[in-house]
Amino acid sequence: MLQAATVLANDISHGSRRNQSTDAVTTKQVEGVISPPRDFHHMQHVTPLSSLLLCKTRSSVERGLDFSKRPFIVIWETTQACDLACVHCRACAQPLRSSLELNTDEAKCLIDEVKALGAPVFVLTGGDPLKRPDVFELVSYASRQSVRISLTPSATLLLTREAIQKLKDCGLARLAISLDGPSTDVHDAFRRVAGSFDWTLSAVRWAREIGLPVQINTTITRHNLQYLDSMIALLETLDIVLWSVFFLVPTGRGSAVDLISAEEFEAVFEKLYETSQRVRFDIKSTEAQHYRRFLLQRRAEEKRASKTVAAPPPFGGHSPDGIGRAPRGINDGKGFVFISHLGEVFPSGFLPVSAGNVRKQSLTELYRNSPLFVALRDSSNLKGKCGICEFREVCGGSRARAYALTGDPFGEEPRCIWQPKTRVTSYEQETCLGNQTSRSELENSSSSANLTII
Repeated sequence: MLQAATVLANDISHGSRRNQSTDAVTTKQVEGVISPPRDFHHMQHVTPLSSLLLCKTRSSVERGLDFSKRPFIVIWETTQACDLACVHCRACAQPLRSSLELNTDEAKCLIDEVKALGAPVFVLTGGDPLKRPDVFELVSYASRQSVRISLTPSATLLLTREAIQKLKDCGLARLAISLDGPSTDVHDAFRRVAGSFDWTLSAVRWAREIGLPVQINTTITRHNLQYLDSMIALLETLDIVLWSVFFLVPTGRGSAVDLISAEEFEAVFEKLYETSQRVRFDIKSTEAQHYRRFLLQRRAEEKRASKTVAAPPPFGGHSPDGIGRAPRGINDGKGFVFISHLGEVFPSGFLPVSAGNVRKQSLTELYRNSPLFVALRDSSNLKGKCGICEFREVCGGSRARAYALTGDPFGEEPRCIWQPKTRVTSYEQETCLGNQTSRSELENSSSSANLTII
């Protein structure tokens, strides 16, 4: 997921906690063309209940996973080598591997650290992991260490029926494949290699024939936004367990010109929510933390209107393949950690600010104690409207997108339409816990039956 880049983040004071070097940077604006959901403006008036929902859902510790101690998901960029040339690739992938990649022994040490951390989800990504000859050995090693592993190969000639079978035999828990359009024209233009669309569908079919669970990854940009309905229709014909919807962060080859507007974000949120009510697969968003705010508002609105709302499972738990569902509150560096092909440790693959390198320090030490990660987990560091938002604990905005567009990882989410009404104080959070509304009801109120959010 990310080209190596290091930025010191040790100058965060304990007073104002402001990054003085980035305060003057302003957010770039991109005009949108899609109107927000028809009832969005009415949602602006449900703040008291949404604040209550925040109080009930704010703590990851209460859900049994302390993000200050261990992440929910660890992603390792095995290589930046890839035979595709995707227009939005955050890794700026190229055909050849780097001689500086983590070697096999270093990779096994990393797997050992992931096991020691107890992270529920470990993902091998790239580039294309199949460009590494030792990828099968590493999947097998992780499986023997009881690490549940997912892999995101590129749909190229390397992804054969035989390779998929071998990955399953080695203990792979899930195959995650990118599909960015409902047709050859749209997807292949995105991936810039002819035949990628057909190869992707073949790989999905081969995996399902042998009982290997499949996840589809889709990046939403201006290139494919208009095809969202057709994309959903196609996914409903595939036997998948999860649709992971990525919202573009302009890093690597990704361009701010291709980023959709805040109003278009809301329209996509509406579409995802509606879809989640009827499809059999789970839906997960990435780098759209404010989807949680949308969900809280939507379910609160439905409750106010006395509509029948299907009782969803709480965040957490496991999918049928054993890959954990995300607890609420995950953000870059907060329940999420990314290791580059060079061993650099980042808050996410889209936030190129390094906390250190696993060749010099342990992953556990960097995740738990590096000034960068500690600061990102502290919501009092958030600036702009994110810093005063009543949803800041369950959302917090995309730290990666804030950094990409403003140069400040603590800046406000540049693509959020919500205008905060109030800041919830510690006293209000405590008193909310004593409200007559049942705890379990509110814990279940922030997701639909088929929805997971990271």
